[in-house]
Amino acid sequence: MQLKKVLLVSSVFALTSAFTFAQTSVKDDQLKGWHLKDQQTDGFYGISMDKAFEFVKNRKSTTVIVAVIDSGIDTLHEDLKPVLWRNPKEIPGNGIDDDKNGYVDDIYGWNFLGGKDGRNVKEDSYEAARLYHALKKKYSGEVDESKLSPIEKEEYRIFKKAQGDIEHGSTEAQQQVLFLRGLYTKTIPSDSILKLRFKPEYTGNDLITFKPANSKEADAKSTMFSLFKGFDMMDATNTTIVEEFSSYYKGQEKKAEASVSAPKDYRGEIVKDNYYDFNDRFYGNGDVMASTPFHGTHVSGIIAAARNNGIGVDGVANNVRIMSIRAVPDGDEHDKDIALAIRYAVDNGAKIINMSFGKSFSPQKKWVDDAVRYAQSKGVLLVHAAGNDGKNVDSTENYPNPNFADTKMKASNFITVGASGDPKTGGLAADFSNYGKNEVDVFAPGVKIYSTIPGGNTYGFAQGTSMASPVVAGLAAFILSYYPDLTPEQVKYCIEKGAQNPHMQVTKPGTENEKEDFANFSRTGGLINAYEAVKVAATLKGERKEESKPTPKPQPKPKVKKTKKG
Repeated sequence: MQLKKVLLVSSVFALTSAFTFAQTSVKDDQLKGWHLKDQQTDGFYGISMDKAFEFVKNRKSTTVIVAVIDSGIDTLHEDLKPVLWRNPKEIPGNGIDDDKNGYVDDIYGWNFLGGKDGRNVKEDSYEAARLYHALKKKYSGEVDESKLSPIEKEEYRIFKKAQGDIEHGSTEAQQQVLFLRGLYTKTIPSDSILKLRFKPEYTGNDLITFKPANSKEADAKSTMFSLFKGFDMMDATNTTIVEEFSSYYKGQEKKAEASVSAPKDYRGEIVKDNYYDFNDRFYGNGDVMASTPFHGTHVSGIIAAARNNGIGVDGVANNVRIMSIRAVPDGDEHDKDIALAIRYAVDNGAKIINMSFGKSFSPQKKWVDDAVRYAQSKGVLLVHAAGNDGKNVDSTENYPNPNFADTKMKASNFITVGASGDPKTGGLAADFSNYGKNEVDVFAPGVKIYSTIPGGNTYGFAQGTSMASPVVAGLAAFILSYYPDLTPEQVKYCIEKGAQNPHMQVTKPGTENEKEDFANFSRTGGLINAYEAVKVAATLKGERKEESKPTPKPQPKPKVKKTKKG
C-alpha cells in the first residue's frame, strides 16, 4: 500500500484515536522546504541541498530518468509538467504500440492497475486477508506440524501470521470504524452545505475565513475543518480531502470485515490477466493519472518539482525526468504488478526507482526478487520506504526488501529509508518510522514535507517514510546527474558515507518517551546530507559499464548430424 498502514499518506492516524499530527513549534510557512535546508546556516536538520548545488556549479549535468512506482501522478500539474518523462518512441493516442514494447500508448509510463476498457483499480484488499482466506480451509483447526512438508510448514507459518494480523487488525479497525462513522456520515452533507453557502472549491485555509450564518453552517465548517487539520492538508481542496477520508474510512471497513469475509477481487475484475502466469504481462492501460494520484504526485514533487521557476516548490534534483508507473492501490499492492513495474522502468531507461509502498506479506516474492536482480544487472538503483509502523524491521517482515528468498544474499542496488524530522517538527526521529540497525540504511526528512498535490497548481504537506524515500531518490538522481559514470552501488556508497550522525538521544519511534541514541536506528546511524554525499562522489572513479546493446533475435541453429559423445 502507499505506506499508510497506520498513517494515511499525509497524517498519522493512531489506531485508538481519530487523528494525530506533527506538533510543531513554528508556523507552516516556515516549514515549507525545510527538508532541503542546512542545519548550520538555516537551523533545520535538512539535507544541505543549496550547498550541494554550489559544490557542482562548474560541472555539467546529464538527465536522469527516475521511475515512481506509486498511485499515479497528476500529469497536468504546473510544477511537474516540465519534468515528466515522455516516451520518445510512442505517438500519443493512436492506439498503436509504436515502440513495440508490448504497451500501447505508454506516453508517461504505464498503469498496471488498469483495464483495456479504460477502467482503473482504485481500492484493493490487504495481503493478510487474501492469504488468510486462501489458506483458511487447509489450515484452520488442529494441525499436526510434524506431518507437514517443508513447503507446507512455511505455508502454515504464513497462515498463522496472517490470522494473527487479521484478528488483531480487525478488532482495531472495528474500533476505528465506530469512532469515525459519525464523522464519515457528516462529511458529504457538510461539504455540500459549504459548496452552496461558501464556494464550490475551497481549501482548509479558505475555510478559516468563512463566517457561518447559522448553527447548520457552523457544524459543517467544524466537520470539514477537522478533516483538513487532521490530515494536515490545509492547502488541499475539499474534493481531495473528501476523497482521502473516504478512502481511509473504507479501508478500515475492509479491515474490520476481513476476519469473516473473503476479500473481493477488486483487481481481477478490472485487469483481467491470468495473475499466476507471470508471462501474462501485457495488461493495464496508459492512464497513469487515473483517479487516485495524491500520493504519487506528492512523491514526484519531492524528487523533481521544477526548481527555481518561481512557483510552488523545488524538487531535490534539477535534471530529472519522472516516469510514472501506477501499481499501488488503496490497499496492498500485488507482487506481480510490482515486479513488472520494476522491469518496465528498467527496460525504458530509468536509472533510479522510488518505491514508497510496502506490506507485511509477499507470497510471490520470487517474482519481485528476480525483478530486483534484473535491475541490478542493468545498473538501476532501487529506493524503498521503510514503513510507518514504528517497528524494528530487523525482526518484523516488511516487503519489498533486498533479501533474496532463495539465497542468503542481499541486493547491492537497494536502499531502505527511515523518516526523520526536526526538533521544530516534534523530534529528530519520526515517531511513526520503522527502523533497524541491519535493515534500514539511512534516515531522511519525512515529517511535514511540502510538495505538489493534485489540482494543477496545488501544494500541501504530507508525511511518512513515503516522503523520506523520494528525498533519497532525488539525492541519488542528483549525484548520478553530475557523476554519470557511478554505479548504483557507488551512488549508494556516497549517500551512506555522507550521512551525518547527529550524536543525539531521541525518542525511539513507536514509543511515548523511551530515549535511545539516534545512531541505533539504521546501518549508517545518520541523516542523509547532499553536500557531504556529493563530496564523496567527487573522489570516486566511476565504474558504470557502457549501456548494453539490445539482444539480437535468436537465429535458427544449423542442422548437424548427431554423434556419440566420446
